[in-house]
Amino acid sequence: MSAREISASVFKQQCLALLDHVDATKTRIVVTKRGKPVAQLVPLDHAATSTMGSVTLVAEEDEAYFSTGDSWSAESRSG
Repeated sequence: MSAREISASVFKQQCLALLDHVDATKTRIVVTKRGKPVAQLVPLDHAATSTMGSVTLVAEEDEAYFSTGDSWSAESRSG
């Protein structure tokens, strides 16, 4: 399966057309940010048949996913 590289800004502008292109040509598209590959679009028939188990959570508590780790008070004033 051949690949084509595009920047994230091009992907953002042409997302729907690129999805159609991947489906029609069965080629994959690698999306880059500042020249570094960060994601890829692949035709569904070439992807895993099931996504179950494809994401692994590594934190033991939900707070680790949603917290910045910084404590703050909505009532305190700075400056």
